[in-house]
Amino acid sequence: MNAFPALRVVFAASALAGGSRATTLAAQAPLTLVEAIQRAQGRGYEARAAEATRDAARYRDQAFYSGLLPQLSLGGTLPSFNRSIIQVLQPDGSTLFRPQDLTSASLTATVSQRIPGTGGDLFISSGLSQLSVSGPQAVRTWSSTPVLIGIRQPIFRPNLLAWDRREQPVRYQASEQRYREAQEDIAVTTTGLFFDVYSARMVVENARANVAVNDTLFTLNKGRYNVGRIGENDLLQSELALLRARNTLDGATLDHQRALAALRLAMDLPASFAFAIVAPTDIPSFHPDTTLAVEQALRNRSTVTDVALQEIQARRRVTEARLNQGIGATVSASLGYNATGGTAGGAYRNLQEARQFALAVDIPVFGWGSHQEEVQAARADQEQVANTTQVTLQRTMQSAHFAALQLLQAERALELSAKADTVAGRRFEVAYNRYVIGRITIDNLFIAQAEKDQAVLQYVQALRGYWIAYGRLRRETMYDFVRGEPIR
Repeated sequence: MNAFPALRVVFAASALAGGSRATTLAAQAPLTLVEAIQRAQGRGYEARAAEATRDAARYRDQAFYSGLLPQLSLGGTLPSFNRSIIQVLQPDGSTLFRPQDLTSASLTATVSQRIPGTGGDLFISSGLSQLSVSGPQAVRTWSSTPVLIGIRQPIFRPNLLAWDRREQPVRYQASEQRYREAQEDIAVTTTGLFFDVYSARMVVENARANVAVNDTLFTLNKGRYNVGRIGENDLLQSELALLRARNTLDGATLDHQRALAALRLAMDLPASFAFAIVAPTDIPSFHPDTTLAVEQALRNRSTVTDVALQEIQARRRVTEARLNQGIGATVSASLGYNATGGTAGGAYRNLQEARQFALAVDIPVFGWGSHQEEVQAARADQEQVANTTQVTLQRTMQSAHFAALQLLQAERALELSAKADTVAGRRFEVAYNRYVIGRITIDNLFIAQAEKDQAVLQYVQALRGYWIAYGRLRRETMYDFVRGEPIR
């Protein structure tokens, strides 16, 4: 479908003015809608902000999965010093107070591994410590733990790591979808700015054409008035139309400059960069099927992924409320070797087996019903999430459905406005020629001119409305209907 019947009338009228606008435009860099969107998505401030948000989510995702791998850490005290007066028990049972200097140091290396299936921790450690005491009973000793293998496992408690592993892939998917949606938002915004420039340029061209036409008419009418063919009222009306046309041209020129500045900002281009808008000459040829639109929206939108994440989190809160305040226990056990000696090397001789086992139990006896109330609150939150989910899904489906219908309506409106623009332009040409030969009054000519101006603006707005509707359909479904594939 050809998108530019209005250009023929506008530029033909501009030619009447003898302007060199075409030469000026030719000297500027052409900018198509696709190029404007690509520039805005690639170098605009909003695009860079969206990219930074996406990168942050990716790094957090990598950090999460890195945290599931074995972790090596070093810890210790290097050194600790304490000078104090202590009580010293004497052989006869009396107590004396003696000054003492105590210096200690320790270093432990630990490799830990979280256990996703149970939520516990497995660790292997190795440590060395030194203690030095000065005073009447001076002593210096070393202690080592060459190897110690242990485990810590909560019982009857929620497996937080398992819940994290369920949430993280969904959270990451939602962040990637939000980034793609942000890119489509930029495309819709840039489309609006692009056609703001195009519309403003068309208004300028139309206003310039009207100035040329009205200037010619005023010159013609002055001659007619001088020979007595028209009255003073018609001459004044012609002069007033010329003044209004010039005023309209000044306002349209300012609006065009403002629209250019907004588009440059969206694309992060310097003010010195000159370009000429090249609006699309054809519209995409496809049928925006509402069923396909709804199906793809439910598959590709971040809102759908977000509600899936909220459902997982709601189930998690119920589980945590049910288990955190109930009977629980923690099992910790370790097995290894340790030894002591007067030197660092001696602390690794004559190793002795070291064992440790502990079962810590937490049994709530009476809590005034707080446990059950916490569970009920979590379940109420889960019910709220379930209902919110249904509303969100229905709204997502409706948005996609009506976006497809809106595009169909915009296409029909574009066809009608294109025909109306052609008819109005032709009518003005006929009225202009008839007025020149004196067959109609000036009032009828100005009516035809006003209808022509209105038809041009309506056509430009219809063209803008179509491309905005096209971009919104892509945004609401995250689906490329032309290529027949999801937007990646």
